[in-house]
Formats: sequence, structure tokens, C-alpha cells
Amino acid sequence: MSRRRNLDHNGDSLAPNPKGTTIALRPSLEEAYKSSSEDEEYDELDLLQQQDEESQHRPRRRYRDEPSAATPPNQSNEKISPEAAEGIGARNRRRRCCAPTRLCALISGLIVAAFLIVLTIPSIWVWKHSPPDGQSPPWYPSPRGGTLQSWHTSYQKAEILVAKMSLMEKVNITTGVGWSQDLCVGNTAPATGVGFPGLCLQDGPLGIRFADHATAFPAGITVGATWNRTLMYARGRAHGYESRKKGVNVILGPAMGPLGRMPAGGRNWEGFGSDPVLQGVAAYETIRGIQDQGVIATAKHYVGNEQEHFRQSFEWGLPNAISSNIGDRTMHEVYLWPFADSVRAGVGSIMCSYNMVNNSYACGNSKLMNGILKDELGFQGFVQSDWLAQRSGVGSTLAGLDMTMPGDGLRWADGQSLWGPLLTASVLNGSVPLERIHDMAARVVAAWYQLGQDNKTLFPEEGPNFSSWTDEKVGRIHVGSDDKTNAVVNKFVNAQKESNGFSHATIARQVAAEGTVLVKNDDGILPLSRQGASSLIAGSKYRVGIFGEDAGPGDGPNACPDRGCNQGTLGSGWGSGAVEFPYLIDPLSAIQKAYDASKVEVSSFLSNTPGKTFNTSVIEESDLCLVFVNSDAGEGFIASDGIRGDRNDLYPQKGGDDLVKDVAKSCGKGEGLTVVIIHSVGPVVVERWVELSGVKAVVMANLPGEESGNALVDVLFGDVDVSGRLPYTVGKSLSDYGDGGQIMYYPNNVVPQQNFDEELYIDYRHFDKYNITPRYEFGFGMSYTTFEYTNLRLTTLKAKSAFPAARPADAHTPPPVDTNIPNPSTALFPPGFRKLAKRVYPYISSTSDVQQGRYAYPDGYQIAQPASQAGGAEGGNPDLYAVHLNVTFTIKNTGSRTGQDVPQIYVSFPTGVIDASTGEMVDFPVQVLRGFEKVEIKAEGSLDVTVGLTRKDLSYWSVGVQNWVMPVVENGFGISVGRSSRDLKLVGRW
Repeated sequence: MSRRRNLDHNGDSLAPNPKGTTIALRPSLEEAYKSSSEDEEYDELDLLQQQDEESQHRPRRRYRDEPSAATPPNQSNEKISPEAAEGIGARNRRRRCCAPTRLCALISGLIVAAFLIVLTIPSIWVWKHSPPDGQSPPWYPSPRGGTLQSWHTSYQKAEILVAKMSLMEKVNITTGVGWSQDLCVGNTAPATGVGFPGLCLQDGPLGIRFADHATAFPAGITVGATWNRTLMYARGRAHGYESRKKGVNVILGPAMGPLGRMPAGGRNWEGFGSDPVLQGVAAYETIRGIQDQGVIATAKHYVGNEQEHFRQSFEWGLPNAISSNIGDRTMHEVYLWPFADSVRAGVGSIMCSYNMVNNSYACGNSKLMNGILKDELGFQGFVQSDWLAQRSGVGSTLAGLDMTMPGDGLRWADGQSLWGPLLTASVLNGSVPLERIHDMAARVVAAWYQLGQDNKTLFPEEGPNFSSWTDEKVGRIHVGSDDKTNAVVNKFVNAQKESNGFSHATIARQVAAEGTVLVKNDDGILPLSRQGASSLIAGSKYRVGIFGEDAGPGDGPNACPDRGCNQGTLGSGWGSGAVEFPYLIDPLSAIQKAYDASKVEVSSFLSNTPGKTFNTSVIEESDLCLVFVNSDAGEGFIASDGIRGDRNDLYPQKGGDDLVKDVAKSCGKGEGLTVVIIHSVGPVVVERWVELSGVKAVVMANLPGEESGNALVDVLFGDVDVSGRLPYTVGKSLSDYGDGGQIMYYPNNVVPQQNFDEELYIDYRHFDKYNITPRYEFGFGMSYTTFEYTNLRLTTLKAKSAFPAARPADAHTPPPVDTNIPNPSTALFPPGFRKLAKRVYPYISSTSDVQQGRYAYPDGYQIAQPASQAGGAEGGNPDLYAVHLNVTFTIKNTGSRTGQDVPQIYVSFPTGVIDASTGEMVDFPVQVLRGFEKVEIKAEGSLDVTVGLTRKDLSYWSVGVQNWVMPVVENGFGISVGRSSRDLKLVGRW
């Protein structure tokens, strides 16, 4: 979306569809959204009929941050096929030749009519055909929060407060007020009668979106590449501190979905890597850091949101979002794993995703929210929707959704909420039980208490001190409404430094440096010397050439809204997960400062086209050539350079391959040294040049954030050891990743069906299974020193046993709820109440809005589900996290300098395991990552390292038993310790 954010001059309406058309929802779509978990998807409270009538007179609303009609062509959300372009040209030619005659006008009219008929036929088919019934089994009722000791005090306070709330106040704190109605990207209204404030919810996972004086931290993929738990926590803590100082209650991060199933996925960079354990550890530490500062973290996107194409209804021209069809075992062992770790960390909020899961919308999937999240994983916080991911009213309420964001319903900024007054009416007519609305409110309030936000010193009553909608000091308070009231909305509070003077730039720089991965270093060319080469003739200077757009500042880091274009050096991907850079240290400026100018001459050519924009002779005159290339992507509401969210391939963009080849061939007339630095959102295929003799070193610097150049200098010149390790596999081609690794660029159904048939085998697991040699394997990274691994010791702490201990009983029983339905007259707008346009309120306009009648509950709603034996605490059965095996080994630094290494523990499960509940052979990956540590060791020093493996680490999810099962086989487990997934130094049996 545009920086000041899809509003017209009055701030009252959004830009129309660039095509000038209107997309209307029809009542027949009720059938299209049905599933076994959401049988009533659009009931009488969903106002589909009213929306259909109104939409005929209303321009199409742009989706979350969709570019405006004025967006330049290279950022357009519209993709025109060659066939369509040819058709447009033909129509233009017909228009020119036929315009003068009435006959031509008649012919044109007939052609248009025929064209409309052709378009109508498939449209009717779309509206009349339902997607398949959901495969997710129903799971009701939604479990109440407050059963665990870890949240007991917070729920005691919350139950007292919520019991005093009116129905409208409960609706107020669970329904957003509407897009851009208040200062944050998401806002709830207060419960003024009991003193509970409205909450500010703000993007995102790498900083505070739309905020001033806030740090642009390295992206999640860079954090994952550090493999450093301490830095993961430190970055999270700094993020939480800044959020609190800016008045944010709920920060919308971290992201662990997408996990990275498809290497070209547009938002993979927001997460931490393509392995569930790496993602889980990073999420756990990040959440602890954020919440230690009193800010509610949000684990997102739950779950299966692995690509941008078709992720959201209507965003891609289809009435339905893609369905990620994921098996039960795959869900538990891969995609759910980091969410379980997030819950175990005590996360206060989880965001459900846009997509369907097994043909039921994630935000209306009772199995996902009620069964897995709230029962099995013991989640005590609240589930919020992604922005407009809620696709039903009562259905999503019963399925476990606790808060809808931003409050609007099926369209952006129209004020037609699926909750708000409809939720009030659904409670008043008995469709939604009072216990459910009570628990929704209690979960929100309990999270607020759990994080200490009732402390007015830490969270002053005035709320956020910045506006998401203007950079000016004074601006409108309710931008999305018809209210013109102005006030001071930006107070320019500097959150980048703490009271003791500590600057978060220090953390950003360290994360960026440790997240830089050296994958090639022939002849030890790195680290570089600030004095150049010692072998030069006396009096001459060492000549360094810096090449590529990615080396320089471009038009500035914030030149494009939401970082939605690839220009200058790449510090972040694009979309709602990006932030405004307070500054961005480009590599060129940092490298120029690093060299001794009396001995080194640095020349720069910030272009990807040598021979066109600069004379290639400058390459031949360079002793050292530093070539910068990149690969960008982001959220699907932005398109840039032909990339609409997901990448089209894994090659360097903007001619990067040709740039590297040209420079490597000519550098120093073939005698020079070429170092390639890559900034990227994910894996980059380097096969076109990586084996050229002139390419001596390759550095993968990921997405480094504001301290990009400084961090790179730290690594290139050896100020710190290069210690990053790949959080993904770098294949030799996109096809190396298998069928499951491919983006679905074209829909295969009205509801696009994406079957996760590869099951457990993503990234390195796929490469291992099919014996594919990658260019650089998962976990790989070089160091400026060398390490030796010896003396593996396996110590059993608990004997093998097939099943975890029985689920512990609930520590507490939530108190009873008053089930007396209020008189509908108490829900009417108060006399003289001033309503703002398009703002969502909890009040009903008339008691006739409360329609009585028998409500058709979803199939299975009346059948109470048994508690999962895999549950019992935050993250699942506490016995799953009991350590059964300690893996101890010795690492020695055999080099001449202090360095850091990342020992990784891989587990190979026993062969021939038969699942007793199904009688079937259990298939296991060749090996799976189950632990790691990052250690620093001085030259010639050694260190004993111990990594504990839990029951869960040594178990698989049995679909038949519906529990984690440990194979009990003597010496059946292979335990490997290594420096990457394919560099295993020590192997033992357990």
C-alpha cells in the first residue's frame, strides 16, 4: 500500500479498483465457505444479502495495503498475460477503425455482449459450486482459558474484571474498530465501565511498522542464520522495549509461518529458517525477549501460509483462498512444532492465517484453534485473525477465534464487521453461548494482566505516541472515519536507546554480522586487510572496485512504500513485515571508510550493467572486485519488477548473474580476485558462476537491517569471526527442492488445492531422502579458524518408554459464567450517541436486529471432545519436554584466532518401526535436526558442550494413537554431531 496508506484527501474512502469494476459477494457464497468445522459459515447474521446490494454502489476496497490506482506500473498488482495484452491491442485497433460508423458501433456492442456472456458463464460456475467439505474434524466447544497454574493469577484478575463487563464491552474488546480508525494498524475499543483500555496492535516481526525513531532490525531469516540463542533473545527484548516505549500493547510478531516449504515463498524471510526446530528455538527466544518487556507477542501465521499466491480471498481474483492440505503427522512434526514452542514460551497471542487448511479457513477451523491450539497445546492467550482473514461470523466464534482484526468484515475499511453488532445480536439470540463471549474477553484481559500492562508506569493511559497514517506531528485521530478532529498524533519518542544509553543499533549490527554466512573462501582470501595487499610495488595503491546496485544507497531505503521495490542495497523484504528505516548504512560507504585511504584506492560502479553504464576497463584495473547482487520478495499485496510476492525463481535479480560473470572474467585482466556478496530473502542459486576461477569467495549476508554496511565490514575485515550458518539449503536448481518446493503460480481449482504430499520431506530432508547433492547444505558455514570434534558421550537420563506420562489434570477450573441473556434493549445505541462513519461499534440499532429462531450449529457441535493426552501444559504434555538423553562432546579451536562454531545435533530414528495402532511401517527422514548451540572458543582452546534431547525430540506423532510415541529399540537411534547436515563429525547409537 502507499506510505500514507490508501486514503483519499479526506481520509474517508479507499481508492477504487483500477479497472473500475465492482466485485460483489453473493448469498450463494454461503455454500462456498462451508466445511465440517464451519457448517454455518454465513448465517443470517453475516449480512451477505445487504453486502451484495451495497456493493453494487460502492467501489471495490483495496485489501490490506494494496497499491493505489496511482501505483507505478512496475508495482502494479495486476498481472497481464501475453494473450490478454494481445487482446487489448486488438480491441484498440478495432476501436480506431470502427469508431466513425454506426454499424461498427453495433458490431462493437455485440462483441462486448458476447464477451460479457463468456465472462459470466465461468463466474456463475464459480458462485454456484462449493469447495470440498473441510477435511478437518469438528472440535467443540472451545476450551476456556485459566486452567493452568502458569496463568492462574492473571485469570483470577481477568475473571473478576470481565464479570463486571456488559455484553457490549466484551464485544468492544474482541472486535477491532476498523481499518485506520485509530492510530495503530489494529485497535480495539475500551471497556470504559471497568477501566480496561483499548489496545494497540502493530506490525511487525522485525521492528515497528510506520513508527518513527525505531530500529530496523535484521529480518528473521538473518536471526536464524546466527544460530545464536542469546542474540535471538536480545533482539526480541530490544524489539519489545521499543514497542512499549511507542505505546504498543501487541506486537505482530514473530513469524514462524511460513516455515519455508517453498524456497521462493515471498515471506519466508520473516521467519527463521526451513527447519521446525530452528524456527522453534528462535521463536521461543524472541517471544521471551519481547514479553520480558511487557509487550504481548504474536506467533504468526497459524498455519500453512506457505506462499503468497492465492493466500487471501479475492486478492488474486478468486473468491476463495488457497487450501493447504496437510496431514496430521506432518502438521505436528513440521508446521505446528514452532507454534508449540511459542506457546511453551508463554506467548500471549496467536494470529490465524488467511489461507484454508484442509479446506476450512484457518480462522474458522475448530480443529486447529479449539482442538490443537487451546486443548492439546494448552494455549492460554487469545487467537486473533490476520487482517480480514475472518470469513464467517458465528462459525469463527464457535471455532475458537477470540479477536477479529482490523474489525471490518469481508471488505477493507467498510465498517461492515462480521462481529461488532452482529456478535452482540448472536449472543442475544442465543446463537453464541455467553460462556464463549466471556472466554473471548477473558483471554484478552488475562494476556493484558499476564504481561503486566495494568502497570500504568510502563503503559500510560494515553496509548500509542505515533500514528500509522501520517508523519506530521499533528494529524487526524480517526483517519478512516468522517471525523476531522486533529490532535498531536506523533510525539517522536526515540525508542532506539535505553535510559542507560545503550543503543539497539549495537544489537542490530551484531545480529547482522553473526547472520552473515561465508560459503566459499578459496585460498583464504577473506578476511581482507585494511592496508590492501603487502606485495604491491612501493608507492602504488591497492585498487578495489565495488560493483552492483546492491552496494549503494540507491534512492534511499524508504523510497518505496513498505519497501516494495528492489533498488539500492537490500536490507529487508517488503510488505507489512517491513519497517521504515531510520537510516541504512550501505556497504559502499562502510567499506570506503574501512580501508586505509593512503594505501587503498576504492572505486565504485553502482550498476548491474557493465559496458552500458561504465567502461569495463575499470574492472580490468582492479586488484580486488567486490560484486553485490540480491534477490527480493515480500507480501503479495505488492508487485515489483515482475515479482508478485513469491519469487519467480531463485536466481539473483536485475541481471545479477551476468554482472558477476562479467566482473569475475575481467577483474585485474583475469588476475584479480572477485568476492561476491549476496543479500537475499532466501536461497539463491549460484550455479552460473560459482565455479569460475576468478570467484574466490561468496558471502551470503541475508537481510541485515539498518547496520548492513557496518556489519559486513566487521565480517569482511575479520573484526569478528564469520560465524553464520545457513538456515536453509542452497540447491543447484529450484527443481532440486522437489514438487513440494514449487510455488503454485496458477490456480488449479476455484479453491486452489495445495497438497503437502511430500509430508515431512522439506528442504534438507528432501535432499537427503533423494540423495541430491546441494551446492551448500543446511547448517553450512565457514569460519576464519578451524575446529576439531572429539570424545562423544551419550548419557541416558531417563529410559526409553513408548508414551509420555498421562496428561496432568487441570490445575484450576474456570469459574461459572452468568448465562442469563441480557435484554436486547440494553444493547441499543445510547441516546445522543455520535457515530463515526465506518467505525465498528458493539451496539445494535433496533431490538428487531435480534432475530430469534433455531440456529443450525456445525456438525459435531453437540459432541464434546475428549482432552488430548498430548496436552496438559503450555506447549503440550510437560513430559514431552523431559530430557532423556544428554549428548556431550569436545570442540577444540585448532586455528590461530578466536572463533565461533555451531555444533548441530541430528537424530536418525530406528528402522523397521511398526506403529502398533495402525500396523503400518513408520517412515522417517534420514536425519532431523534436534538441537544446537553456538560457542566461542579461543585459539588452541577447547570446550565441552552438552545438548539435551527431550522425549519429543526422540518421538514421532502417531496418527492412530493421537500422541507422541518414542520407538523403544535398543541402540536404535543414531545421534550425530556435526558442523552442518552433511558434515557430521561424530556418530553414536542410543
